[in-house]
Amino acid sequence: MKLIVAYVQPVALKPIKEALFAKDIFRMSVMTDVLGCGQQKGYHENYRGAAKEVNLLNKLRIEIAVNDHHVQETVDAICGAARTGKIGDGKIFVLELGDCIRIRTGETGEDAIG
Repeated sequence: MKLIVAYVQPVALKPIKEALFAKDIFRMSVMTDVLGCGQQKGYHENYRGAAKEVNLLNKLRIEIAVNDHHVQETVDAICGAARTGKIGDGKIFVLELGDCIRIRTGETGEDAIG
């Protein structure tokens, strides 16, 4: 079992959801108001005559727990939908998931993920 964590541009959420749904992957958690920066290092703006450096940019964090045989298709769907080819498209992390428990039924492991 793996936990896939993706940090992407907010505008990529709808295409990512559509790409995942097309591959019959319906489970995900989306966290908004995540701030971060990478190679783009932010930007400068002027507000009422004062220069301001903005180096933490808005991103979305998407978490998806999947069984091992769904990892590659999940990663491919996210990459295909979020890629613009420009700096700031995001990152995907694939982490080992120790266990999963479905609260309603008490199922554990791969059965709980579905």
